[in-house]
Amino acid sequence: MEHDRGEPGLPAPRGPLSRGVEAYLRDAGRLPRLEDVARAQVYGEDLQLALYLCYELHYRGFAGVSPDREWDPVLLRIRAALEHRFLSALRSDARVHDGVDEALADLLVEPVDGTGVSHFLRDEGELWHLREYAAQRSLYHLKEADPHAWVLPRLWGRAKAGMAAVEFDEWGGGRADRVHARLFADLMTDLGLDTTYGRYVDAASAEALVTVNLMSLFGLHRALRGALVGHFAAVEITSSPGSRRLAEAMRRTGAGRAAEHFYDEHVEADAVHEQVVRHEVIDGLLEAEPHLAPDVAFGIDATGFVEDRFGARLLADWRASRSSLCAPLARERAHIS
Repeated sequence: MEHDRGEPGLPAPRGPLSRGVEAYLRDAGRLPRLEDVARAQVYGEDLQLALYLCYELHYRGFAGVSPDREWDPVLLRIRAALEHRFLSALRSDARVHDGVDEALADLLVEPVDGTGVSHFLRDEGELWHLREYAAQRSLYHLKEADPHAWVLPRLWGRAKAGMAAVEFDEWGGGRADRVHARLFADLMTDLGLDTTYGRYVDAASAEALVTVNLMSLFGLHRALRGALVGHFAAVEITSSPGSRRLAEAMRRTGAGRAAEHFYDEHVEADAVHEQVVRHEVIDGLLEAEPHLAPDVAFGIDATGFVEDRFGARLLADWRASRSSLCAPLARERAHIS
């Protein structure tokens, strides 16, 4: 059942930080203290869910939560503390490259004997693996391209034109039935998943929350516009080969035509997007603002770091024949309204 106006319900808290943020959103309690933020595990479920709750106020919000909470100054103070922990950890843990050229060169190298999630799903994944993967990825794909839209007002010239062209494709090129978020909802229906926005937040691992929060962190701060461009480049450049493997996984397991189509679409589209992002968005940005080059490289590195952590979590659980989810999936088949 769809929530009113597309607003999802609040997910269950996972510790004192997310419990405090949720209580505040419901006008039922106080926000956590700054010292609680300082003690929490930076990549852990509680801090990442608390940050996710803050960020979702800038997307669809939550059922029963006042829209005024989006710019609540007291809540923004706690969000800033959560973000500081997150960004500081990323700058310490994820930095690999000093230059954009080196970072891009590494992205363009496809290992001969890959061992990542898309390889696993293509070669030995079962339908239950695909369902879990889709459920966790739905936190982003049901709002695909939206976090990157925050950067558009912060670019100009070639960078803005290139970014807008790619985003236009992501949003279906003017056709509602081709919006990528809708195509992913169709994929979820093939897999018997509920397509309601935010439905699987409770099931998502901390590692999945981190991948989504990274986009919002970069997108909501003008100072991090270079990092968001780096993130976008990393996603678009690595998407085509990974999508090809995932399309093959969908075909091999008989997941359904819509499930196959979502990834087939990304094989073709993202091969073109890669060129636009590299030669128009990145080159255009650095031509206008060359001082942002380290930030672009950081965005690429941070994306690889959080995606590698997510992939490692999935593979560790699946190879041990256990679920990667924090809550079980329902078995009923969903329908798009």
